[in-house]
Amino acid sequence: MENQDKQHVLSFTQLGMVLAILLVLTGVTVGVSYIDMGFFNIPIALAIACTKVTFVLLFFMHLKYEGRVINISFISTVLVLVILIGFTFWDVAYR
Repeated sequence: MENQDKQHVLSFTQLGMVLAILLVLTGVTVGVSYIDMGFFNIPIALAIACTKVTFVLLFFMHLKYEGRVINISFISTVLVLVILIGFTFWDVAYR
């Protein structure tokens, strides 16, 4: 019960750093979209998007400070998503 009363207040410096990282990654996303890397365009764009989502979930949605059950459910959800996207790419590539 005691653990539920804790508040997870991040400092403005931490939030500013996360915001700066997200803005830099957004710039990287835009920059990468102008470069033709052939097959690797989509995996790189997905990797950058997943990194940005991870920062938002960890810091702005306070997933970093949650219990083990929520973290395990998040990780398992991400793994299922990776498997489904992988099967989709595999299906399209080998038709």
